[in-house]
Amino acid sequence: MPEQMLVDHVVASTGLTPAEAARVIDDVLAFHTESVEEFVRRRHAQLKTYGAKNDEIFARITQELAGRVVAAPQLSERQLRRMIYG
Repeated sequence: MPEQMLVDHVVASTGLTPAEAARVIDDVLAFHTESVEEFVRRRHAQLKTYGAKNDEIFARITQELAGRVVAAPQLSERQLRRMIYG
């Protein structure tokens, strides 16, 4: 359960119920605490679902990693492939 002051703030600023606000906060925190490997695997699977090819996927993931709140280290395509395929 997120800190009550944060829940109260989100409720006041959005009109969400306390339960909805807590769920949204938990979702955002989970997104930002996801490890680099979890992020790479999740995004690869998502982009594959929409028919993207690996070259395009790896370039996009590299770009997305650089823009995260806490930027991940720069990874080579080989390192990305290892995270996905082992």
